[in-house]
Amino acid sequence: MEFSTCAVWRPLIALLLSFPLPAVAAPPNIVLIYVDDLGYGDLGCTGATAVATPHIDRIAEEGCRFTDGHSAAATCTPSRYSLLTGEYAWRRKGTGIAPGDAAAIISPDRVTLATILQRAGYRSAVVGKWHLGLGSGELDWNRPITRGPLDLGFDESFIIPATGDRVPCVYVEGRQVVGLDPQDPIQVSFSGPVDDEPTGQSNPELLKLKWDHGHNATIVNGISRIGFMSGGQRARWVDEDMADVLTARAQKFIEQHVSSHHQQPFFLFFSTHDVHVPRVPHPRFAGRTSLGARGDVIAQLDWCVGQLLATLEQHRLTRNTLVILTSDNGPVLNDGYQDEAAERNGEHRPAGRYRGGKYSSFEAGTRVPLLARWPARIPARTTSDALFCQIDFLATFAALTGESIPEGCGPDSRNLLPALLGEDRNGREHLVQQAGALSIRKGRWKLIEAARGPAVNRQVNIETGNLGEVQLYDLTADPGETRNLAATEPTQVAELQQLLDQLRNGSDNDR
Repeated sequence: MEFSTCAVWRPLIALLLSFPLPAVAAPPNIVLIYVDDLGYGDLGCTGATAVATPHIDRIAEEGCRFTDGHSAAATCTPSRYSLLTGEYAWRRKGTGIAPGDAAAIISPDRVTLATILQRAGYRSAVVGKWHLGLGSGELDWNRPITRGPLDLGFDESFIIPATGDRVPCVYVEGRQVVGLDPQDPIQVSFSGPVDDEPTGQSNPELLKLKWDHGHNATIVNGISRIGFMSGGQRARWVDEDMADVLTARAQKFIEQHVSSHHQQPFFLFFSTHDVHVPRVPHPRFAGRTSLGARGDVIAQLDWCVGQLLATLEQHRLTRNTLVILTSDNGPVLNDGYQDEAAERNGEHRPAGRYRGGKYSSFEAGTRVPLLARWPARIPARTTSDALFCQIDFLATFAALTGESIPEGCGPDSRNLLPALLGEDRNGREHLVQQAGALSIRKGRWKLIEAARGPAVNRQVNIETGNLGEVQLYDLTADPGETRNLAATEPTQVAELQQLLDQLRNGSDNDR
C-alpha cells in the first residue's frame, strides 16, 4: 500500500485553516506625561508618605516601575531637547536653559520623536510646557508664530512658551497667542522694562507670592516673573487654573481623536507645569498636604493624571495605550519664591536615597521616576533595574512602530523596547549625565568629571557636584554617593574617562 504524505497532511491543514488567525496587534496609543521638577522620592510608589499619589501609583501598580530611569540632564531645556531629538544636548550649543523669548532650538528639518511617530501614522499633540524656543529670531507675539511644535512632527499644540516663572505668561495654540486683543499688543524683554508695569522689585506690596531670588520683574496675577512684559492683559493666564486648563486640553485631544480619527493611533505629549515654580495650586488643592505649596501641587498633578487615565478608560483605550510618566530633572525646594517648600518639607525626601537634585551632577539630578503601563504588553506590578534614559524614547518608539531612523538622526538614542516590555533587565550599557559637569554611568560605576565652581548652589541649597576633582562612586554599594573611590580605583577611573572622551568626540551609534 502506497503511503501519501499529502493525503495525511491535507485534512490537518484544512482543519487548521478553519480556525481564524489571530489579529495582528494594532500599534498602541502613546501618552507621555512629562512632569517638571518631580523627584525620585516624591511619589507613593517610590516611598513618599507625606503626599498621596494614588493615580500615579496606579500606573506603577498596573505596569512597571523603573528604578534606574533618567532624564538626559539635570535641567529642563536640555532634557527636553534630548528627549525629542535623541541627541545629548551637550553636543549642541544653545541648548541651555532657554529664556522666554528664545528662538526655536530644534531646526524644522530635524527628525524628532514626534516626526517618527507621525511617519508611523500617528496623530500627535503636545499640551503644556514647551521651553524649547519659538520662531526664528526677534519674535512678534502679536503675529502668527513660525517654527514651533507644528514644524517638528506635532499635528496640534497648546503650550506655555517657556516656564511658569518666565514671561510671556500666555498660552499659545498652534501659531497664535490664545485670547490676544490686537488693541493690546504684547511686548516682551529680558534686557529691561518695556513700560511702567509694576514689578516685584519696585512694588512688593502687590505680590500674593513673594519672590526670593531672580523672580522680581513684571507682576502677572500677583506673582513677579523673570523678564518684562507689557500688554496682552486678556490673554494672560491665571496660575491657579493652569492645571485644569492643560488637563482639559489633553482630554479634549483624546476625545476628539476618538470621534474623528478612531482608526489612527495617537501620541499625546502631556508636559505639565507642576511641580515647577511658581507653585500656585487651585483652591481645591491648597492646604491638601503638610508640605505646603509643593506638596499641594504634587497632589494636583496626581489629580491631572487621574483625569487622563479616566478619559482613556471611558473610551476603552486603556488596554492598548502605552502610558509613560517621568520627569525632566530632579527635585528642588526653594527655586525662587517664598512658598515654604523647604521650611515645611519635614521628613519628606524628594530625591529618595539619592544625593543632589535639580542642577546637580549627583544622582538625584537625573535619576527620576519612570513608570510605564501598557496592559496589552507590559506585565503588571513589576520593577526593572534596567538603565533607561528619556533620550532612548526616539529609538524605542521607532522600534515599537516599525519605523527606521534616518542616518545621522537620534545619534545617542538606543532601542530599549525589550527593557520597556520587561524582556531585558539591563538596558543601555552606559549613560552620560549632564549638569555643570558631565558624568558617565556604566554598570555599578559612576564617574563625575572634575569641575570648578561652588560645591553648593546657595540659592537653591543643592550640592552641585563641583568638587574640583574627579569622583568615582560604586552606586550598588553606595547609592548615596558618599565615598569617592577615585584614589583607590585608578583603573576604573581611566576606563570611564576614556569612554566619556570617546563619546564626547563621537556619538553612541551602537543601538
